[in-house]
Amino acid sequence: MNVRVLVVEDEALAAEAHASYVARLAGFELAGVARSARDAVRALDAGRADDTPVDLVLLDMNLPDGHGLSLLAGMRTAGHQCDVIAVTAARDTAIVRQAVGQGVVLYLLKPFTFATFRAKLEQYAAYRAQLADAPDEVVQDEVDRLLGALRPASSSAPLPKGMSPETLREVTSALRAADEGLSASAAAATVGTSRVTARRYLEHLAEQGLAHRTARYGGGSGRPEVVYNWG
Repeated sequence: MNVRVLVVEDEALAAEAHASYVARLAGFELAGVARSARDAVRALDAGRADDTPVDLVLLDMNLPDGHGLSLLAGMRTAGHQCDVIAVTAARDTAIVRQAVGQGVVLYLLKPFTFATFRAKLEQYAAYRAQLADAPDEVVQDEVDRLLGALRPASSSAPLPKGMSPETLREVTSALRAADEGLSASAAAATVGTSRVTARRYLEHLAEQGLAHRTARYGGGSGRPEVVYNWG
């Protein structure tokens, strides 16, 4: 049986993208799209009333009529026990901590590629499959294996050799703040590293689909300068 997914996202383009991503994944089906907390509650209630309950909510944290965590608390109070994956740009450690404390099974930071989205949902699908096959009573090893399906080792997607998460975070922040894009030279000056190093991190972001390259003309040499833009 397919996993029924409710996308809760207030931004129209993001909601459309997430819905299309769900439709592309085998074993999942779109239960609906909610653009507000109120719409999400209605969709959850309607699914339960029709005996087609939502299995998984892809939950944005910043909704026009309330915070995603408030919606999650209300869902639990109303008896909706569907799983929740946070799909959000909220990076505050306090928000992540509260989300985990309220039962969010996975946390997916925007922006992301379809490959990243697919990996997270396949991770979740593996957890559901193991849970379905588990006996009524489990031993410690079985519990560890179930939880491990949701929390794979971080080494499964390592950074390229010689790259550090700290520098990647700094370059990413600089790029996100640059409304008109960022060249390798400008990134190097902002982060405090060499141009070659900055370019390597910018290229990594482009290869991951998080940034795109454009050519900027007007330099004295006549050669175009590569500029990177976020998203």
